[in-house]
Amino acid sequence: MFFKQRINVDASISYFFGCGGLGKAVAVDVLAGDEAWYLEQAGKLNVAITMVFDTHIHADHLSGGQTLAQRAGADYLLHESNLDKTTFRFTPVSHGDILSAGNTRVQVLHTPGHTEDSICLLVSDHRRSEAPWFVLTGDTLFVGSVGRPDLAGHEQEMAERMWHTLHERILTLPADLEIFPGHTAGSPCGADISGKPSSTIGFEQKWNRLLAMPKPDFVAAVIANIPQRPANMERLIAANLGLARHA
Repeated sequence: MFFKQRINVDASISYFFGCGGLGKAVAVDVLAGDEAWYLEQAGKLNVAITMVFDTHIHADHLSGGQTLAQRAGADYLLHESNLDKTTFRFTPVSHGDILSAGNTRVQVLHTPGHTEDSICLLVSDHRRSEAPWFVLTGDTLFVGSVGRPDLAGHEQEMAERMWHTLHERILTLPADLEIFPGHTAGSPCGADISGKPSSTIGFEQKWNRLLAMPKPDFVAAVIANIPQRPANMERLIAANLGLARHA
């Protein structure tokens, strides 16, 4: 398996990985304007981009996912809760779905909390093992922090859902499993995010103070430390749903 982590100037992180042997690639959380980079990388690696994911409808930047999928002839994948919300067609995914790109397997975990449609991607390589190799945690779990719960305007409910998501679908994964988040320090999508761009489940369980809290304390702590909302958030969301041409 090849794997590339692309740390962007806005503190968001995108991913490009897949099976070099069978020539299949996956792109995740692509920024608008970066599409040519993925196509260039695919050419260098002699792979075809077959799947492009967004881990949720982003509120802090304009997505290049749909455009890259169109240019590459790939499927563009979002959680099924976005059906009837977008003005474009996409491939809906739901919790537990397993998709393959050559020997690379991607399992979808529905992880609501930051947003209703948030997903994480549990990735394994058939040639290495059937066991998962790493998980892309999007804006659900960051190094040292978690995603903000207030973007939909009902932070109490979403913070409670985030606690259940973390304890039922993320922290049950193996302690030595690597996590690769959707942001690093400086992003408005969570408070007190570390500058470190990866971690493990076990490290976060030990050092991420939010993960050790019972639900009432977790909810109170997360709500009390919500960053300022991203600039032009409503326009960015509308653009990423296809309701506006640009933000």
